[in-house]
Amino acid sequence: MNGHQTRAIVRIREMILRGELGPGERVAEAPLAERLGMSRTPVRQALPVLAQEGLLAEHQTRGYVVRGFSTADVLDAIDLRGVLEGLAARRVAERGASRTLLQALRVCLAEGDQILAEGHVADKFEALYVDMNVRFHQLIVAECRSPIIQQALERNARIPFAGPQALALDKTSLERMYDTMAYAHRQHHCIVSALERGESSRVEALMREHTNPVKENLNIPGTSEEPREVKPHLALVR
Repeated sequence: MNGHQTRAIVRIREMILRGELGPGERVAEAPLAERLGMSRTPVRQALPVLAQEGLLAEHQTRGYVVRGFSTADVLDAIDLRGVLEGLAARRVAERGASRTLLQALRVCLAEGDQILAEGHVADKFEALYVDMNVRFHQLIVAECRSPIIQQALERNARIPFAGPQALALDKTSLERMYDTMAYAHRQHHCIVSALERGESSRVEALMREHTNPVKENLNIPGTSEEPREVKPHLALVR
């Protein structure tokens, strides 16, 4: 995935989450590219990816429409991802994480550390963090060598916010957005440490906990102890 495509995915996802593109709204590449100020090619490449994430659905005739989901759908899918990824990580720890896996995960940790060392959030850092986060999770799931778990995660990721690529970052507060990324990355470090030590129960619990910041940042009533203003990205959750 090239940089232009990644930026298009991030920008369109943000438009959907902010409610600028509402549930049922038709999404066509030409007007969308014009709104984003970029060429049609990265937009054309981004739309199928967002459909795989569950944010878009193919239109009966041509193009895509924004999908809508119930609150229960979203929360169940996020929890299910934690259960499935926790099981995958547990299997890896029980067998013993390979040297190749641990080296690849350490590369992810180093990339995340470098991004967060900037001390603030910028568009290019957000895209880099998303790419790193997806790779981190995919490495662990692939290492568990379970087609059943992998297929279940792929199906589950069609619900918005249920995949590692669909970070629900709060751009209304850049400081909070940075804190969310930093907290999630500290969890990455703990997960790798548990895998290195073969701590199967601990790594499973960590992977389950790792999905909680996503629910809290969505700010769906009942998912966080702190009362906060409902965010625009809940426009597609009914």
